[in-house]
Amino acid sequence: MTIKVGDRIPSAKLMQATAEGPKEVTTEEFFGGRTVVLFGVPGAFTPTCSAKHLPGFVAQADALKAKGVDAIACMAVNDVFVMGAWGKDQGVGEKVIMLADGSAAFTKALGLELDLTARGLGVRSQRFALVAKDGVVTHLAVEAPGAFEVSSAEAVLAAL
Repeated sequence: MTIKVGDRIPSAKLMQATAEGPKEVTTEEFFGGRTVVLFGVPGAFTPTCSAKHLPGFVAQADALKAKGVDAIACMAVNDVFVMGAWGKDQGVGEKVIMLADGSAAFTKALGLELDLTARGLGVRSQRFALVAKDGVVTHLAVEAPGAFEVSSAEAVLAAL
């Protein structure tokens, strides 16, 4: 079942790419007591994700924070080293936190998995963006397959 507005973010462990190296983080500690924008992408270094999705959130980080967002995170079903390298490649700095859901456990708990096994990519995340306040979803936008409209930084900013 797909998560919806009003639902609590499910309990899971993710890996965060930091300057000091990989760090395990629970969803309870990550989402608790603050407003978080989380956007999910099918994969690091993929065309739309690298050309539009992640750069949009980097560019709009200050505007999102001005609207009360405490943290912006990008998540993909990739390992933490890939997410760290992608963040460096994209110059995210402190603007976007790079989260790895290497086994897709959190993505599946959200009900937002996308099976791309037939294309050689395994189980990935659908393209989406959500806003959570103290661990409760207040906004959710899931893209139609192949689309990039409702989960952009600009669309999230307009929804705040």
